[in-house]
Amino acid sequence: MKIQERTGAGAGRSAAPAQPSVGDRLPSPPRERKPALAALAVLLILVGALGATMLVLRAGDRVEAIQLTADIKAGESITDANIKSVMVNDDSGANFVAWSQREGLKKLQAKSTLYDGTVVVGEMFADKSGMEEGKATVGVSLKEGQYPKGLDSGDNVAVYRVGSKSGGGSGDQDGASGSAGADNSLLVERAVVQDASVSSGDSLASTNLPVTLTVDRDDVPALTQAASAGEVAVVLIPGN
Repeated sequence: MKIQERTGAGAGRSAAPAQPSVGDRLPSPPRERKPALAALAVLLILVGALGATMLVLRAGDRVEAIQLTADIKAGESITDANIKSVMVNDDSGANFVAWSQREGLKKLQAKSTLYDGTVVVGEMFADKSGMEEGKATVGVSLKEGQYPKGLDSGDNVAVYRVGSKSGGGSGDQDGASGSAGADNSLLVERAVVQDASVSSGDSLASTNLPVTLTVDRDDVPALTQAASAGEVAVVLIPGN
């Protein structure tokens, strides 16, 4: 009786289904391919490459130009001390002067006052030997009190005739006429100082200040007449 029960119990256990071993795994289903995502990835790569190419091309349009680091008055030229190199876009249409052309630019002079930070273009300068049509240069010698302190090239001035206290007329009528017609009379409404410097070795305490002015040709006769008599005074006026 006991033997049969044991045999029956053993038979029941052997009938149970066999369990898979721990090391065995079920086969994984094949991965689903997504061609749309692959195409999107390729498109993004192409867009990035195109953007990088555009940046390189734009960088290639930049040129090395000349920028002022100090004010330059009319008639002055650039020097190594008042310029620096700066990169600018060449697609603006402006006639920028290339940094490599700075030596040639030193031989030219500014047409008008240029200010610190200006990027130089060719139209700002002209040949030093060139003279605007209808203009002339006149040299005057000014005593102390006939010019403002700090007078420099490029300054705009008005020129007045000042009568001599000693009197140059021959008679009371001439003296009165000279006093009324010459004292504080305006000779040139606007002139440009081309040069206002003393020769090397001279000092303002012992010599007059030689000044070269650019004026209209119509003003030359009266100005030269007053300058020869030492009756010229200049006054700074605003303007470039």
